[in-house]
Amino acid sequence: MAKIIMDEQAIHRALTRIAHEIIERNKGTEELILVGIKTRGVYLAKRLAEKIEQIEGESIRTGEIDITLYRDDLTPKRKDQEPELKGTDIQADITNQTVILVDDVLYTGRTVRAGLDAIVDHGRPAQIQLAVLIDRGHRELPIRPDFIGKNVPTSKDEVIEAKLTEFDQSEEVLLTQKTSL
Repeated sequence: MAKIIMDEQAIHRALTRIAHEIIERNKGTEELILVGIKTRGVYLAKRLAEKIEQIEGESIRTGEIDITLYRDDLTPKRKDQEPELKGTDIQADITNQTVILVDDVLYTGRTVRAGLDAIVDHGRPAQIQLAVLIDRGHRELPIRPDFIGKNVPTSKDEVIEAKLTEFDQSEEVLLTQKTSL
């Protein structure tokens, strides 16, 4: 049975707060680039950019990265099977810029580590900050988000699923029990 831990309004409020925190911490929007980790992180980065533009009256650059080839758990089911690449699109030069990496759920930190590697392959930012909608704990790597929508302590038997309208046709964050196969 799934429990709704964030509805559409809660997600909206969390993103609005994160947008204000990003502006405050960075003293404006100059030299900022929001880069979303595919898939849901891309939509969250675009939403944050829209909110920041509404607040500051200036547009903010966005990009998206595919971390597939950077994952440390990449093991195809068959040796002849290639991983499905979804493409990286960072139009701006990130060198000496502040990159804010955006993802939906932070768990072990391995996805973020892969995202950091992907960003560094595109240039050398002055700084990389991390914004997540949900931080559920259980880190396996020393990674800490700078901006958090909601902390949700979980057990390893639980799953957090963020659903966004742009991809899932619904807007909510669910907590469910892991199903054993």
